[in-house]
Amino acid sequence: MPKLAANLSFQFTEVDFLDRFAAAAKAGFKGAEYLFPYDYDKNVLKQKLSDNKLTQVLHNLPAGNWAGGERGIGCHSDRVAEFEDGVDQAIDYATALGCKQVNCLAGVAPQGVATEKLRETLVSNLTFAAGKLKQAGIRLLIEAINTRDIPGFFLTNTAQALDIIKAVGSDNVFVQYDIYHMQIMEGDLAPTIERNLKLIRHMQLADTPGRHEPGTGEINYGFLLPFIDRIGYTGWMGCEYKPAGKTGDGLGWAKGYLR
Repeated sequence: MPKLAANLSFQFTEVDFLDRFAAAAKAGFKGAEYLFPYDYDKNVLKQKLSDNKLTQVLHNLPAGNWAGGERGIGCHSDRVAEFEDGVDQAIDYATALGCKQVNCLAGVAPQGVATEKLRETLVSNLTFAAGKLKQAGIRLLIEAINTRDIPGFFLTNTAQALDIIKAVGSDNVFVQYDIYHMQIMEGDLAPTIERNLKLIRHMQLADTPGRHEPGTGEINYGFLLPFIDRIGYTGWMGCEYKPAGKTGDGLGWAKGYLR
């Protein structure tokens, strides 16, 4: 049965970020993920996890100026040094928090740069990151994202992610499969997940349209979640959705998964 992780960047937003750990634990979650830990002291975050008996499931590598609209720098050839510094920072936080996997956001493609140059830069950066993270005992993930929510994002579908992983040639690069993004970009969810299960180390969910909780849109989670369980997925499932109301009020769909 997939293990659900609260996404504290999207859920329990009615309380301050540091109070969301307790809210997630009270709701029955055993794991937590969020976009970035870097604005907080890692020892404070570690204590919040410990106090609430939560596993830190995932966070992202530093992704540039998020508040300014940047969504990753993995494919930016003029920011390689910044990317490499970010890998060190991610290792520092992930090690302190006991987090065994981090995600790399490829970023929005800079205008005027050839696709091959973008791919070359991303592959080179991932090669660097995969090696350093492996030494630290941390998996590297990459995620395809839809271009409706993030126009111009470089990595947009499963086939492209697999192609990049093959080009990197490391045994420490895996897929973060976001069901919401891939429903928008390619559909065919169940066969794609089953076909690539060996390379999928983390999943995230939301319904579409709206990016709300399962049961509010077109994705048949009543079929998909048991299917994912049946084919043998044992990783975490991050609930990266925007609750239609208060987070706790919309968790009816998850009763069978929260303990």
